[in-house]
Amino acid sequence: MAITLTSLSDLATLGFDTIIDARAPAEYAEDHLPGAISLPVLSDEERAKVGTIYKQVSPFSARKLGGALVARNVAAHLEGPLAEMTGGWRPLVYCWRGGQRSGSFATILAQIGWRVEIIAGGYKSWRALVVKQLYDTPLASPVVVLDGNTGTAKTAILHLLAAQGMQVIDLEGLAGHRGSLFGHTSGGQPSQKAFECALAMELSRLDPTRPLVVEAESAKVGNLRLPPQLWAAMGKAPRVTIEASLPERARYLSRAYADIVADQARLLEVLGLLRHAHAAETITAWESLALSRLFEALAHDLMEQHYDPRYEKHRARMAHTQEVISAPSLAEADLPALADQVAAAVTRLALS
Repeated sequence: MAITLTSLSDLATLGFDTIIDARAPAEYAEDHLPGAISLPVLSDEERAKVGTIYKQVSPFSARKLGGALVARNVAAHLEGPLAEMTGGWRPLVYCWRGGQRSGSFATILAQIGWRVEIIAGGYKSWRALVVKQLYDTPLASPVVVLDGNTGTAKTAILHLLAAQGMQVIDLEGLAGHRGSLFGHTSGGQPSQKAFECALAMELSRLDPTRPLVVEAESAKVGNLRLPPQLWAAMGKAPRVTIEASLPERARYLSRAYADIVADQARLLEVLGLLRHAHAAETITAWESLALSRLFEALAHDLMEQHYDPRYEKHRARMAHTQEVISAPSLAEADLPALADQVAAAVTRLALS
């Protein structure tokens, strides 16, 4: 039987024990349903081979080869990852369009005796729900943006707000990027589709009676684009802006970007990307600070000469209501009190 998904919340309510993505590994890697495991019935190479035979020889020859390969691969799954599943196990299987790959897998599982079902329309139907959430559905909650120049601990404060029970979405966390040239994190960024899937799930769970707090971002986080509707809402939203001195922000950045400063070659490589925007002697001075491991001084100069001027130019183009919170210290021990101030400001702005 095919299950028709009507909302992103359906997966949590249907009660399946395991969601199986029967597509090829490359398809799964680009994006997949939340929580799905990859049990491909055709490898990337096998899928390409069957497709070539379908076009160049005949559909019959392609289906015959595909049937043999699917049977062989499903057998490997039954003897491997699925070997310990009991009779009460209830799987949900999908492929690209809910057709032959998931249907073949489900038929074998059903013959064994498992209560298996497939997704009508496969991944394409799920992707349509993601697109609808991001591009066609109005935001459920009023947005408040957490703003401040580089190094004002916005992401750390966002996490503390979440720990207090406030409604937040960490866009940089979903995007796997800290939003600057120095923002790359281990593991890299997900695909645009995977990012949109994760973001759509977050948006679908919003409580419309409570404000949503997001960090100020550009229209792109690293290489990933924010949906136009969310970006527009952020541009119009009231803002809580954290202000802190350059020395304090430099101390904070040297801690927050410890992974960057620990990798000297990577740090120098990123500094080199700024050559188009600054004089050669400026880049040389920054490289000297990096080589001398004077990371607070480097952070201070980068903010003063590069990030702050660009941030102010960007902010000047956006009219918004804001509350400014002064942070004398960004030391770890002082961040919870700062988060309390931000939370109170968010509540005031949301009510107004």
